[in-house]
Amino acid sequence: MPFSEILSMAFQSIRTNMLRAVLTLLIIAFGIMALVGILTAIDAIAYSLNDNFSGLGANSFSVERKWGEVKSNRGGRRQKIGEPIRFDDAREFKERFIFPAKVSISFRATRLATVKYLDKKTNPNITFLGVDENYFDVKGLDIEYGRGFSRMEVEDGQPKALIGQDIVKQLFDDKPEKALDQIIQVGNIRYRVIGVLKSKGSSMGSSQDRAVYAPVLNVKSLYGTADTDYDLVIGVLNAKDMEAAQSETIGLLRMIRKVRPGEDEDFEIFASDSLVSILKENTTNLRLATIAIGLMTLLGAAIGLMNIMLVSVTERTREIGIYKALGATRRSILTQFLTEAIVICQIGGLLGIFLGILVGNIVTPLLGGSFLIPWGWMFLGFALCMIVGVVSGFYPAMKAARLDPIESLRYE
Repeated sequence: MPFSEILSMAFQSIRTNMLRAVLTLLIIAFGIMALVGILTAIDAIAYSLNDNFSGLGANSFSVERKWGEVKSNRGGRRQKIGEPIRFDDAREFKERFIFPAKVSISFRATRLATVKYLDKKTNPNITFLGVDENYFDVKGLDIEYGRGFSRMEVEDGQPKALIGQDIVKQLFDDKPEKALDQIIQVGNIRYRVIGVLKSKGSSMGSSQDRAVYAPVLNVKSLYGTADTDYDLVIGVLNAKDMEAAQSETIGLLRMIRKVRPGEDEDFEIFASDSLVSILKENTTNLRLATIAIGLMTLLGAAIGLMNIMLVSVTERTREIGIYKALGATRRSILTQFLTEAIVICQIGGLLGIFLGILVGNIVTPLLGGSFLIPWGWMFLGFALCMIVGVVSGFYPAMKAARLDPIESLRYE
């Protein structure tokens, strides 16, 4: 019997038992929809976070005070907090770091600043940062209008500033060119705007578009204390030099911070690629959990489909007897029922994949991701539907193929 005829008979049987077929199809569709939808959302969010992490500077790493736990002398564990990275330490490191790299010193003064221009002002949710002339390069921030700070402006602590796009929208009618050379107030301090940053969006709970950047010495004089913790970010010129730069950083900082030989460092190094690897590891676990849940759902669908196929074999016993009396072989009967199960699964899979892409890309923008077509997960959906169809249809198809034609014709 030609396969095209077998396929036609499978569709005809599905139409005959439309309600049962649709119910089984929907179970499969919802299982595939959940699987593809969640995996699509995870991938889109992961790609978005990866882009945000890469925005920290593809070849950069930061130095922070250590917050880890260490063993106490009396057993157990206690919290060890490293000394803050003070401005003198950071400046000495910047001056003594002889390596093909850029070093940036910065610190966040407040996240509750209010920015004023004439009679307009923002809400008190603006981040105010003190930065140096290398900050924007090592952080991967682009300047859309104007320029960055010069070294002289940083060393003199001149009252100049760069602002983000959200501030431009609120104070300058979303026209960045109007902001240049204007005087704004951050709190009660006046700053001249010399640059506007390109929009970067939100990342890790903060928005670089809702920030004001001023020379670090200027901000230090207003907000700095003896215990202020400064951020050190090192951007290497060649990615191959990353490990060497980190080793050089550890050695120099141990000298500057007077860490004795044999003692652990009281600071830690964080690289953007390590954040990406952590992200990949966590999303891999999420994907595996999602696939496991999807397989459980599809297992239920497979059991339901097998039950329906067994009922169909029982109801069509006489029909099978007629086919065999007309010369149909065991193989053709088995192929017909197996094809019927696979067709139901694949129709359900197609519907589930479509709904999964739709749901995944509806949820994704709400969580900060972007539109994505998950080709890999689509093929996974097709493969799982094929497996479910074969597994759930094989036993009923074998049962149908083994029916005795005489007994089948006499079946009422």
